[in-house]
Amino acid sequence: MLASKRIILGVTGGIAVYKAVDLASRLKKEGAEVRVIMTEAAAAFVQPLTFRAISGNPVHLHRFEEPRVWNVEHIGLAENADLIIVAPATANILACMALGRAPDLLSTVLLAARGPILVAPAMNTAMYMHPATQEHLALLRARGVAVAGPEEGDLACGSAGAGRMSEPADIVAAARSLLERGGRLAGRRALVTAGGTRERIDPVRYIGNFSSGKMGYAVAGALAAAGAAVTLVSAPAALSVPPGVRRVEVESALQMREAVLADFAGSDIVVMAAAVADYRPVEPAAQKIKKQGGDITLTLTENPDILAELGRRKQNRVLVAFAAETERGRERAEAKLRRKNADFIVLNDVTRPGAGFGTDTNIVAFLYPEGQAREFPLMSKQEVAERITEEIIRLFYKGERK
Repeated sequence: MLASKRIILGVTGGIAVYKAVDLASRLKKEGAEVRVIMTEAAAAFVQPLTFRAISGNPVHLHRFEEPRVWNVEHIGLAENADLIIVAPATANILACMALGRAPDLLSTVLLAARGPILVAPAMNTAMYMHPATQEHLALLRARGVAVAGPEEGDLACGSAGAGRMSEPADIVAAARSLLERGGRLAGRRALVTAGGTRERIDPVRYIGNFSSGKMGYAVAGALAAAGAAVTLVSAPAALSVPPGVRRVEVESALQMREAVLADFAGSDIVVMAAAVADYRPVEPAAQKIKKQGGDITLTLTENPDILAELGRRKQNRVLVAFAAETERGRERAEAKLRRKNADFIVLNDVTRPGAGFGTDTNIVAFLYPEGQAREFPLMSKQEVAERITEEIIRLFYKGERK
């Protein structure tokens, strides 16, 4: 996907510059034509000669240097790029992008760019969590800028937390996703649910399940890579948002229903991968429940069936259901498929080794209303997500959903 693509790598000042060297190398090995723009601060960490040797192209540093392309330097660079990646992206460059400031060559090129942009933030946790930085990131996402990371972990400043730049391999994967936006689902809108909902018992306890959200997040990323505009309604999950995906965070089944219905009308594709609680406490305690020397009774009431509600309203949409079972899996999944009016259901037996909640792999089968089934061997959840996306594309191009 990256072969012969013209990629600008914008490098700003931060200790994560060393990862940008690896990133430039990986992009080059995949066949991309890489041109590097460095800020003065970045050049204080790594010499431009390093990037020149890796990219095979001159490194751009200043706005008023002799043009190497036919146009004014910043305009020529911006117009001739298939993708711009900023890694590491400091709080300063994010602020410049959000506010339209252009104090140097990189920010000027970004202001003139009309193609896709991917940023990989890297900074101290306090700087990343500052309201200004979060507002700038939210504004950039709303404008269509893709954001990779940051990750959580140990930072160069000695602290630990969010702010570590994503690994170069993950940024390359995000770049592929952006460049595939012209894929077969371009112009389609997808709605994906993920994670396990939580139903509060009191202010410190809840009824939940073991879902990590990995499967739903993988599906959201795969649909975005195929060109769809994706909204991910996520119950609590310690996962990074896939590039190009808009996340809506919820906690309970009722909150998930509200968020799903808000986006459902404008969606062409709906994938219900979340593990939604069937019941919730009738009256959650206002204060923490203390031990009282005996049993207590917790009265539960049934939650709305979100999937069934969507099935009744489906019309000309593709609706995908999930069934995590521990016994009589196919029988129960087929019954669920009929009740919910889905186009197909993804069945997995969570008792099988390598399948189910919390794992990076899964063993699934696709079941269809006509009675057919497709069984798959052990695969990564990313591979499963790609198979689901392929099946959604097939359904769209059968004729009735073109």
